[in-house]
Amino acid sequence: MISIIHPLALLSIQKENLVLIDAGSGAATRERYARQHLAGALYVDLDSDLAETPADAKNGGRHPLPSPEKFGQLLRRLGITPQSHVVVYDDKNGANAAARFWWMLRAAGHSNVQVLNGGLQAAIAHEFPMASDIETAVPVAEYLVTQWQLPLSEIDEVEASALSDDHVVIDVRDASRYNGIAEPIDLVAGHIPGAINMPLTDNVDANGLFLSPEILREKYTAAIQGVDAKNIIVHCGSGVTACHTLLAMDYAGLPIAKLYVGSWSEWSRNGKKIAAGN
Repeated sequence: MISIIHPLALLSIQKENLVLIDAGSGAATRERYARQHLAGALYVDLDSDLAETPADAKNGGRHPLPSPEKFGQLLRRLGITPQSHVVVYDDKNGANAAARFWWMLRAAGHSNVQVLNGGLQAAIAHEFPMASDIETAVPVAEYLVTQWQLPLSEIDEVEASALSDDHVVIDVRDASRYNGIAEPIDLVAGHIPGAINMPLTDNVDANGLFLSPEILREKYTAAIQGVDAKNIIVHCGSGVTACHTLLAMDYAGLPIAKLYVGSWSEWSRNGKKIAAGN
């Protein structure tokens, strides 16, 4: 299944097995959901549903994954079955919680999931029916998830891979954070030595819509220079927005690379070497 869906296509699909998910983070997004969301969409929160609260971001970063079993319990509460067609969106062009939820579903073995191109804003522009009532799901039988089926990477592998000629580590944060000019979230600015910078914002056009699969494929093929997917690691600040790039690569028809969940929030707290500049 193509990982991105256009709002007009969403309007025309069968509703029988459709589950709409509005994915967000923080009180402001919860309040926005209560005011306006796609009719029928259930709310999923990044911090409480798609991540654990870390005792120390030094171990696993700011948004470590919950256990596969806990994620399966979330799917059950949302009424998602293995037969469900899940469409997820956020109000940040898919770059935040929507991409993370997409990755987690794919990693759980659920292939029938798509991210809404352009997110909430595009749906509004295409006059998708909106609602303000809090939606409730009908729980279903247990959705068994026992392991993450997409590749993950840990800090020691990232350290070795970033300086290896036959590996590529992609940092999707904006250039100012990568170059060590500013760091608005974590403790230290800079980047992992050897990592290349490909900001996730370059996956979309000026309207917040994903570039075409052909353009994305050309862009990432040029960057990875023939390196096998098993040797490609993608990271961000805390393993959330990196999923936007993994989504873009999948949309382009490329294999899904490894996700480093701990990302910069873990790396920068462990006394690892830090680079700055290009």
